[in-house]
Amino acid sequence: MDTTIRLTSREADVLRLLARGCTYSQVGDRLGVSLHTVESHVKNVYRKLDVHSARAAVWRAVELRLFGETDGTHLTGHGESPPAHVLSI
Repeated sequence: MDTTIRLTSREADVLRLLARGCTYSQVGDRLGVSLHTVESHVKNVYRKLDVHSARAAVWRAVELRLFGETDGTHLTGHGESPPAHVLSI
């Protein structure tokens, strides 16, 4: 059974911005999407990471090594070693 957490690149973008302390509104502005779209991505991230808050999602991403660097400066979209499309925080 494959237990790898797979975030879409947009979900990873949202999580990266939440990790930087952005509000949902700021995430929407930076990504050029509506607040409703941000909320949908956040719900998906929470479901995939089995958490109920942004803080818990960031912590879980660190635990699962979704952040490619040990200092938390990169986030992958697939829960693996950072591929070429690693997103910097």
